[in-house]
Amino acid sequence: MKIIECVPNFSEGCNKRKLRAIARVFESFPAVRLIDSSGDTDHNRSVFTFLGKPDDVLEAALAAAGKALQMIDMREHSGVHPRLGAVDVVPFIPLAKAQMKDAVAVAHSFGQKLYEKFGVPVYYYGAAALLPERCELADVRRGGYEALVRKMADQAGVPDVGDPLFNERSGATAVGARIPLVAYNINLDTDDLRLAQRIAAQIRERNGGLKNVRAIGIGLKSRGIVQVSMNLTNYKETPLKPVYDLVRKLAEDQGVEILESELIGLIPKKAFASMKPEYFKLKDFCEERLLDVHVKSFLARSR
Repeated sequence: MKIIECVPNFSEGCNKRKLRAIARVFESFPAVRLIDSSGDTDHNRSVFTFLGKPDDVLEAALAAAGKALQMIDMREHSGVHPRLGAVDVVPFIPLAKAQMKDAVAVAHSFGQKLYEKFGVPVYYYGAAALLPERCELADVRRGGYEALVRKMADQAGVPDVGDPLFNERSGATAVGARIPLVAYNINLDTDDLRLAQRIAAQIRERNGGLKNVRAIGIGLKSRGIVQVSMNLTNYKETPLKPVYDLVRKLAEDQGVEILESELIGLIPKKAFASMKPEYFKLKDFCEERLLDVHVKSFLARSR
């Protein structure tokens, strides 16, 4: 069976009523399964993870995006995480017998329909990118919501779908297709933002650090600590251990310890590379955080 996972990120992490309303949309589609959701006030961002057959995932993703666009006004939004719009990023991931071309097809259909139904300009990234310079999400999102007017005014920055017109309320959306990634944060026992930023700069692939690592350093004002926030884009080549070990060393060199680490969304079991979750000081980890568990369950239910 072909299964597509979708992990939409919305620019709202504070208002529980709004987050619950989005969750209810997914729950109203019996053919898909919502397997994880989280919201963070410092990032002011929420991440939902659901899966199903390609057509069912497309339908549910559009409905949830529509609900988010009704409730989120980017003119009132602030948060430490980079973002382009209310429906910030919507990746589609092939699982089970689905191939990347299946995820790309769903991504392209979603992007077209998102603009047709809601007027939100779309940039394609990852395997769904139409331009080579847009393969990396960080390149698509560079400058964020605040730079969209300038971005769209430049021929090199016009969206892949839709007119290059800035909508203050909704912004734009990045839509992609990719393999499963690990969204992974390490919280440091300090409020030294520059330290987190230096560590992020040292470990990210673009600066000569670890392969497949995208990283930024941010402050979590609500907790008085800082965070190295990362995406591990290929967990088979770069699992958790070398990332955790390098961040720990760089922090300890400055007399700072790791307070804890956390996952945003789910993780493939192979990303642990035989290490136990306790090694990483993982916060709130249980087997339900393993993507493999949910894929197996979905396949069993669908037989």
